[in-house]
Amino acid sequence: MKKLIFYTAFFALFGALRAGTLTLEKTIPLPGVEGRIDHFGIDPEGGRLFVAALGNKTVEVVDLKAGMALRSLAGVAEPQGIFYLRDFKRLCVASAGDGTLRLFDGASYEQTSLLTLGDDADNVRYDGTAKQILVGYGKESGGLAIVDAVTGKTVADILLSAHAESFQLEKSGVRVFVNVPRSKQIAVVDRKQKKVVATWSITSAGGNFPMALDESTHRLYIGCRTPARLLVIDTESGKEVAQLKLHGDCDDLFFDAARHQLYASCGEGFIDVFTQTDADHCVFKESVATVAKARTCYFDGQQIFLAVPKRGDQPAEVRCYRVSR
Repeated sequence: MKKLIFYTAFFALFGALRAGTLTLEKTIPLPGVEGRIDHFGIDPEGGRLFVAALGNKTVEVVDLKAGMALRSLAGVAEPQGIFYLRDFKRLCVASAGDGTLRLFDGASYEQTSLLTLGDDADNVRYDGTAKQILVGYGKESGGLAIVDAVTGKTVADILLSAHAESFQLEKSGVRVFVNVPRSKQIAVVDRKQKKVVATWSITSAGGNFPMALDESTHRLYIGCRTPARLLVIDTESGKEVAQLKLHGDCDDLFFDAARHQLYASCGEGFIDVFTQTDADHCVFKESVATVAKARTCYFDGQQIFLAVPKRGDQPAEVRCYRVSR
């Protein structure tokens, strides 16, 4: 406990001495939303943000320009992962409660298809070149499902040692890096061969949930919870090259290639900001105080959207932070 207090005080003091990176521009209420909030999806052209209100069993549609909740899609069994398919104007929602992938029409919000994948369907990513949706799922055992976005059919089911948490796709290659925290490893999947081609052990920390990728430097950034650490992994060798202290309960991590920065949303009540100085080195820049349990976010290149769940007198909302250099 003393160490935790020390780290928190250190982060707060050091952050106060640096120029601010994030500016809170507006707060968007999520009326009627109860319980845990998970991940986001975004429709840049339509100015919509989609929020997985897991505990509320809804997907909340937010109008970013108007700064207000637009619609609530009810009856979704614990939504976790969300992705908006700009190519098809479809919203993909992975649900933990029934292990499904739902597709909704982007204009009418009508459900157009339902695909059963397996227990605890979670993170969703999209391979735009192959027109394929990738979904992590599983409880005791895990997998990575690959779904054809045109036909809506599963084209591959890649088995993993345990549940898949955050994963990232190479754009210039064929690999998918998958966090598998229960096995304390990163699984490397070849999406052309549709199989696991390597596993990298995580030994210096556990609870490797969030992940970000910088392909230009061949570096993978992993947020761990036990203890709270940011790990830097070389994607050519699978070896850890650096680690930094992090606030607790981190669930989302984004790399900002334009500013060479990393943003980690932590349920302990902070967004931690790090600066990438070179391939092997990051330095802590600042911590922005938020609220407890606000641990998921989305970065669109200019703004960070932070999910704040309802707790006591704190209502559910989305906080929108402008990012500066």
